[in-house]
Amino acid sequence: MSCMNPSYDVIVIGLGTMGAATCAYLARRGARVLGLEQFGIPHAHGSAGGESRVIRLSYFEHPDYVPLLLRAYELWHDLSRETGRTVLYETGGMYLGPADGEFIRGSIGAARQYDLPHEVLENAEIKQRFPQFNVPEACAGIFEPRAGVIIPELAVGAFAESALRHGAELHGHEPVRSWSSENAGIEVTTDRARYVADRLVICGGAWSGRLLRDLGVPLAVTRQTMGWFWPKRPALFEFGRFPVWAFEDGRGGLQYGFPLLQNRPGLKVARHLPAEATTPESVDRTISEKDRWELLDMVDETLPEGTGPLLSASVCLYTNTPDGHFIVDQHPEDERVTLACGFSGHGFKFASVMGEALADLAEHGRTTHPVTFLGLDRFRK
Repeated sequence: MSCMNPSYDVIVIGLGTMGAATCAYLARRGARVLGLEQFGIPHAHGSAGGESRVIRLSYFEHPDYVPLLLRAYELWHDLSRETGRTVLYETGGMYLGPADGEFIRGSIGAARQYDLPHEVLENAEIKQRFPQFNVPEACAGIFEPRAGVIIPELAVGAFAESALRHGAELHGHEPVRSWSSENAGIEVTTDRARYVADRLVICGGAWSGRLLRDLGVPLAVTRQTMGWFWPKRPALFEFGRFPVWAFEDGRGGLQYGFPLLQNRPGLKVARHLPAEATTPESVDRTISEKDRWELLDMVDETLPEGTGPLLSASVCLYTNTPDGHFIVDQHPEDERVTLACGFSGHGFKFASVMGEALADLAEHGRTTHPVTFLGLDRFRK
């Protein structure tokens, strides 16, 4: 192991989407940045794989997310313009569920509070407009025209390339073993070297629990599956004709899916929680018969004309906080350390604005973005 000179303003641990975005925004401001990633850049071991991620504005989870999302959209489009890679497609989004359920009620509430474009659809209107769905009689819906798809692998790669082109130093395949607060700076130790910086940002994803044991906040890692099916009638599900969608089916969490996309053949479906607990070290990434049947049941139930052969399936990881909201804050024992973790399966769409906010916190110890509701204090009440 070699000892490196303390030549960095900021070290970022974890170069998934949040970490890569943070490096990019810091580097654009002229900061001397080192990003460390235990896998390749990008990689499919954490939460940022799967070829597609939903982005939406009428956020049922908490209306305070909406201002962050409005800025996130701007920054995603900025990234596309800077890099020449389209990472976000606004396909429209159809949300289904009981009219009095949390999903539909919360989505409509957020849309009205922030005057977001949306249409509330009755059961018959949903069936007429989107005959692809098998809509239960008690089901209502909301259509959001600005919802869409982010291509995660492109997004991570675009942020990483932006960081590099602005002078950041990024190291793949270099796991962090420990970090410590010292008077001279924050010391980070890997298998290769010991680095020192004025500030540290930890974006550890499913590995955050190991890096942040002292926080006392339980982070539950779960194994999530997704599958791609070739539909009986592909024309019904083409990009431009079929939206992204989500369905509160009464079984806990949401079903969700996408139109046919060019980057992988098949109609992608998945479930957002609940799922089996695991660890990033022990997760089983093979697709079992149980996994296959659960995915097939979703398609059969919700998209009858989407049923067909399973083409591929994969596993990703969620890192869940007790209340399902993110942790974005400074370390309670050292304000030079900024934390971003526990994105609970709905964080990817925020990566652009989170990168900007984390860069603010690392540089200035504060941000104008409304992230106080994501602070650690809520777990100490």
